[in-house]
Amino acid sequence: MCGILGVMATSPVNQLLYDGLMVLQHRGQDAAGIATGDGDAFYMHKGSGLVRDVFRTRNMRALPGNMGIAHCRYPTAGSSSDSAESQPFYVNSPFGLVLAHNGNLTNTQQLQEDMFRQDLRHINTSSDSEVLLNVLAHELQESASGYRLDPDMIFKAVSGVHRRCKGAYAVVVMIAGHGLLAFRDPFGIRPLVIGSNETPTGQEYLVASESVALDTLGFKVLRDVAPGEAIFVDLDQQMHARQCADHPVLSPCIFEFVYLARPDSVIDGVSVYETRLQMGEYLADLVAKKLPVGEIDVVIPIPDSSRPSAMQLAQKLGLPYREGFVKNRYIGRTFIMPGQSVRRKSVRQKLNTVAQEFKGKRVLLVDDSIVRGTTSGEIVEMARAAGALKVYFASAAPPVRYPNVYGIDMPTRGELIATDRTDEEICREIGADALVYQELDTLKASVSDLKPTLTRFDTSCFNGDYVTGDITPEYLDMIESARNKKLASGRDDQGASRQLDINLNVTG
Repeated sequence: MCGILGVMATSPVNQLLYDGLMVLQHRGQDAAGIATGDGDAFYMHKGSGLVRDVFRTRNMRALPGNMGIAHCRYPTAGSSSDSAESQPFYVNSPFGLVLAHNGNLTNTQQLQEDMFRQDLRHINTSSDSEVLLNVLAHELQESASGYRLDPDMIFKAVSGVHRRCKGAYAVVVMIAGHGLLAFRDPFGIRPLVIGSNETPTGQEYLVASESVALDTLGFKVLRDVAPGEAIFVDLDQQMHARQCADHPVLSPCIFEFVYLARPDSVIDGVSVYETRLQMGEYLADLVAKKLPVGEIDVVIPIPDSSRPSAMQLAQKLGLPYREGFVKNRYIGRTFIMPGQSVRRKSVRQKLNTVAQEFKGKRVLLVDDSIVRGTTSGEIVEMARAAGALKVYFASAAPPVRYPNVYGIDMPTRGELIATDRTDEEICREIGADALVYQELDTLKASVSDLKPTLTRFDTSCFNGDYVTGDITPEYLDMIESARNKKLASGRDDQGASRQLDINLNVTG
């Protein structure tokens, strides 16, 4: 996952984009970048690190213009330290294009070969986002009439992108001298929402990964960008929209609702916060069936994503709800730490126990999910060290048993604690007295209950059903082999050179 923003405004956009990235910082902590357009010229600054560290006053002053895009990066592969792979990416032919991408292409290798042999384009990094940019550039060249470009030609080019690119992608693009383009893959796997703001000098438009960015920046949410749809805002602030895919089917990543998105966001018309309350409702039913509820003294969430689920679970079961962990806000999300040794170290730095909430008590810990099990095991150990008599554990999501290939760092089965383990074995592995997982059907219902027309989801990390239909066992073996070679070399944990084979892709 990454955070992306695109804006067409009536005044300078540099501060607005910076503020938007700060709101979306939870979607990527590895690198950040802003590009603006002023007339026919682009200005860009990007680098490794948090948004607040990448941009200084002098950088912001060097980003003029009323149009711009921004990106905060979360790597599932590639280099976590190479600023060359930070976004946005730029290409100057046939039109000046700057692109930012959230998601992950699954046919990068084939596309890169096509770029070199057929389209005569050179890809400078191992990033799938740069490949996507060059595919778009080629399709624009094919659809354009000389150097003239209109909305029909732009939408035709996006249709070409949909035909050629597989996987997940939510994209914002600036086209020099023309305007702002945004589009979403035909399955709508990654979120994208558009909003507007009426000013005395005209209409402004903002596209973002999550609605919370629009809310905090003063824009009114218009709607989600539909799967396969493209939105183009020209230099006169006129918005054009068209469906560019042949058979779009909305199948959003359900892990956005479980963990990735902020609770105050609304994705595809569904409140993330309300879905997490629903997860707690369903999880309470499962806990009541599988655990001795009368012996549980207190329900404690593992901050922050699990709080709504834990609160609702406690309320339904009539159990006290307490905050037993204090979180250090200045430590990044351990789920997206680049190396396993870094994850282990950061868990203790990030969380500390409130001892009196554990001492002499039988506690039920609630988390949003269990991925590698590193955090869960550490937390169970912390609860026991604080004096807990028994530690039960409940996950608001089902067991994560399969790699995610659409832009989440779940790359190999060997790194997932649930692979080839029963629930009982996982329970022993994390050191809990009992473990309850959400069921996949009830997880889906947690979202569908709030929007009955939304029935299809990407749930591949739970059941191995990849919605794009192009993921084979051979593909999974290939990416796992490349990942394992790098892990074996020790370079992944050191954070030195994590650049993987081109097959593995760098996600946006």
